[in-house]
Amino acid sequence: MKIKKGDLVQVITGKDRGKQGKVIVAYPRDNRVLVEGVNRVKKHTKAGQTSRGSKTGGIVTTEAPVHVSNVQLVVEKDGKKVVTRVGYRFDDDGNKIRVAKRTGEDI
Repeated sequence: MKIKKGDLVQVITGKDRGKQGKVIVAYPRDNRVLVEGVNRVKKHTKAGQTSRGSKTGGIVTTEAPVHVSNVQLVVEKDGKKVVTRVGYRFDDDGNKIRVAKRTGEDI
């Protein structure tokens, strides 16, 4: 998967199109990523009590995973944020390095 934890991405399709956020978790097996502030859903949690007696539960708003094909990496070029595709190249030691296709810079 070309998107990794900690990357800044932009949503390119869906209800949150145009929003940018940081990748919190990547799920390579499912081809999904969890992006901060994107695809927020309301989750109903069962009411209960903590050991101190306070009530828990209710409606909690949280992020849900987004398919990796619906996000694009954002890199900075001359102070501007640019969305780009990701490619790979190998350095002299044979290490695989991610490269921004639009800017040509290493990520």
